[in-house]
Amino acid sequence: MDRPDPEGVSDPDTEEPTSRLAGAADPLLLAPLTSYDVATHGPEPAPDWLVTSLAARDVPLGGLKSGKEADVALLRRGVADGPDCLLAVKTYRSAEHRMFHRDSGYLQGRRVRRSRETRALARRSTFGRELLAGQWAAAEFAALTRSWELGVRVPYPVQLLGSEVMMQFVGTPDGAAAARLAAAGGGPEEMAALWDDLRGSLDRLAEAGYTHGDLSPYNVLVEPAGDGPRAVLIDLPQLVDVVANPQGRSFLDRDARTIAAFFTRRGVPVDPELLALRWWSLAQG
Repeated sequence: MDRPDPEGVSDPDTEEPTSRLAGAADPLLLAPLTSYDVATHGPEPAPDWLVTSLAARDVPLGGLKSGKEADVALLRRGVADGPDCLLAVKTYRSAEHRMFHRDSGYLQGRRVRRSRETRALARRSTFGRELLAGQWAAAEFAALTRSWELGVRVPYPVQLLGSEVMMQFVGTPDGAAAARLAAAGGGPEEMAALWDDLRGSLDRLAEAGYTHGDLSPYNVLVEPAGDGPRAVLIDLPQLVDVVANPQGRSFLDRDARTIAAFFTRRGVPVDPELLALRWWSLAQG
């Protein structure tokens, strides 16, 4: 299966595509050195487009999205007079500035080792909320890594550092983010091709026992490609193990209903009950 092109990653609430690099002077010589050497790295082998040199520098290019749970920014990593690449940096917010609205159900089936951490998570103390920030960042990085290894079309997870996940930017080389599926144009034929592509990724997740957990046309990016647009799954920190999580089947059914309703409205009939049964059967092996 082809991977997303090296231009990037985005977030479901990213603004509509606009260029962020046009006319920008090269500031690499004044930028801080890359944080790649002190971070947890993504799966091997790393894509050829990724700059991993410790001589590289990171240049912030501005925000892409500010949400309830995290902020997403665009970053250029490169070597002066050498290769560079665009990355998306998703930073989960600190306890006093963030609001998690989805952790209680998604966290079922997940465990932390120390009893103090378990109690803090349950009480949502300041320590517990800080722990959640790092836990959700680690969960998203792990979900992206697992999905990438399964052949699911997701942004390549570049690195994890604290509550910050750095990943492939899905968009154009000049910094214009890919459109969300919800805003994608095209008639039934184009939508059918996108559904076939997206279904391949969702089937791979199901075969491994997972469902997205928050699937919607706002959590899918449409990446232009020479052989036709590709559907890239994003926003995966809540990836649900449908067997280990007591609510796993409910999350799977909801994902099926949501995505089936969208494509049906766009002229591609999808039966949500048959889709859910298919995924459940795949998950059961």
